[in-house]
Amino acid sequence: MRGPKAPKDPTKKRPCLYLMLDKDIAGLPGRDGSCRDTNYMEGRLVNQVKGICGDVEEEILKLLESFEGVRKLVHSVGISITAHEESQKSSFVDFTMNCYGKVDKYVTGSNICAKCPCNGEEVTILLSDVPENEQDDIIGEFDFDFPQECKSASVTLKFYLNDGYQVPEIEVDPPIDFDSKEYQEMIERSLLNLGNIKRLKTAIEKAERGEDVTIAYIGGSITQGAGAKPIASKSYAYLSYRGFCEKFTPDDGAHVTFVKAGVGGTPSELGMIRYEKEVTEYGKIKPDIVIVEFAVNDEGDETEGVCFESLVRKIAKADYKPAVIINFAVFMSEWNLEDRLVPIGNHYDLPMVSVKAAVVPQFSGNTVVTKRQYFYDIFHPTNDGHRIMADCLISLFEQAKKAEMPEKDSDFSVEPVKGAEFEDVILVDASNVEQYGKVTHRGFDHKDTEIQYVERNLSSEPSPVLENGWAKAYDTKDAEFVLEIKARNIVLVSKDSGTPRFGKADIYVDDKLVLTADPLVNGWNHCNPQIILNDKETAEHVVKIVMHPGEEEKAFTILGFGVTL
Repeated sequence: MRGPKAPKDPTKKRPCLYLMLDKDIAGLPGRDGSCRDTNYMEGRLVNQVKGICGDVEEEILKLLESFEGVRKLVHSVGISITAHEESQKSSFVDFTMNCYGKVDKYVTGSNICAKCPCNGEEVTILLSDVPENEQDDIIGEFDFDFPQECKSASVTLKFYLNDGYQVPEIEVDPPIDFDSKEYQEMIERSLLNLGNIKRLKTAIEKAERGEDVTIAYIGGSITQGAGAKPIASKSYAYLSYRGFCEKFTPDDGAHVTFVKAGVGGTPSELGMIRYEKEVTEYGKIKPDIVIVEFAVNDEGDETEGVCFESLVRKIAKADYKPAVIINFAVFMSEWNLEDRLVPIGNHYDLPMVSVKAAVVPQFSGNTVVTKRQYFYDIFHPTNDGHRIMADCLISLFEQAKKAEMPEKDSDFSVEPVKGAEFEDVILVDASNVEQYGKVTHRGFDHKDTEIQYVERNLSSEPSPVLENGWAKAYDTKDAEFVLEIKARNIVLVSKDSGTPRFGKADIYVDDKLVLTADPLVNGWNHCNPQIILNDKETAEHVVKIVMHPGEEEKAFTILGFGVTL
């Protein structure tokens, strides 16, 4: 008598590429009531695969660059999800592989979906079962929609390959030994400069006495917490703040305020504009310590360090004398902008911490942590990576505690090393423009609700960035925006977008065309600062913004202006 026939399971015998390997994911609340974790793959997919799988043939990597190539390469997609909490393993997460479309990347591409149990069981999607769509361009993102009762899990996502394609099997990394001597030595390498710690040591002593202390963080997506799951409690900013509280306060941080002002995809050129609004709340908050992290966001800084130095001086020259710490993150490519920015830190003898200096020297031998363990994607750290960044800062705090109190503070009135013409920049938007100038417009009265949102401070709820702007709606004609203002420098902050409903705008200063702003160049919704005036003397100026010829009916959003009066 025969027993039941074993089910066929051909996909498990196929070679596979790993897109995500035991990665933590966590649902973040959306404005539409969703609870989603989004992993963007546009421009990242190939390097993501290389980072996880190692030496993969160029032919295979080339096929990943288009969805047409993916169909040739991939037999099926395998997704296995395991909830972190035992009680949540009976839940399901909705997985979507979002193909960006050729005409409108957010609309015309396919959404390839599967409902996945959270008990670790693998679900497979046969690509041959997915209807072909000639609009499918590239794999744009992987989305995981959580039920409200299940907020975090780990996921492994694979591409099982068609016959004729082979890839090497990967080796599983041993867990990181955070208590080892080697780990501590790695962390100690992160200290580029202890610097003049008079202000930092003063803040530590205040905390030890139980007095009110505020620690603030300003930077890009890594400071926002990208890659940290959950973002509110696993980011390097939060972990280092908690480390400060645990080590230096008698009340576990009851009198320590945490300010997190990281905004994804933005440089110090925007950071210097939004500092007062998002860190000090226009003077209501007086931080004792400010950690500045733009080492991987400032590559496109048109001033090549002037904006960064202007931000450093803006912070440091406040009358309440906050400690400024420069924090250098790193990309999977082992790149950052230390060569450009370290001279600024040295010029003012600032404390500087570099996770690049800590982790990169050991990557070749993987003596403590591998790239797979450190990086969530090609840009952002995993939870382990965020912990390492936090430990680097905590080590600095400890070194400052042990050091002697300097007699004198750093001198921030010295001549700048790169330049500081923007150190007095202010944000001018619809909420305050009447204090500084005059706006008249025709057609820029739309309320754009689809601006960039980020998670701030201790919250996992996103809130808008620069919400008091002026927007031109799609399908309106003959729109014009005019700002009359007395100023020395003006930075336009406009919205970038990924939808073809947005179009180019021509920016005139005193009737001279200075910029044609194209919201589609970067291809995603975020804030884009661009200098439109940089003079040595203050004078009356007129800024006029009109749509570029041929794009008069498209949308354009002005988020605000950075102005030096």
